[in-house]
Amino acid sequence: MNEFDSNFAHTVYFWLENPESKEDCKAFEVSLQKFLDSSAYAKTKFIGKPPRASRDVVDGSFTYSLIVSFESAEAQQNYQDEAPHKLFIEESSKLWTKVIVYDSQGI
Repeated sequence: MNEFDSNFAHTVYFWLENPESKEDCKAFEVSLQKFLDSSAYAKTKFIGKPPRASRDVVDGSFTYSLIVSFESAEAQQNYQDEAPHKLFIEESSKLWTKVIVYDSQGI
């Protein structure tokens, strides 16, 4: 993982259709890692899974999370439009049922 850039954070939560399927999880992880390794814009590249929550305020219903940081909103838009991102969506969108994105600009 590269150093976190506090200018722009892109946080994505994925709910896989078959989260218990080892094959689906592996396919998703491989496609996501390939995409992140090829991205010209993403700085921080964190892929996570929910831990066992110990508090009621923690939502652990997702299958995977992704946290990516960028030097600017423009870099994040370029990331959205780059070929590796589009290929990831093409390869993996059939595996998920829900995606939620939270974008934040630093203050």
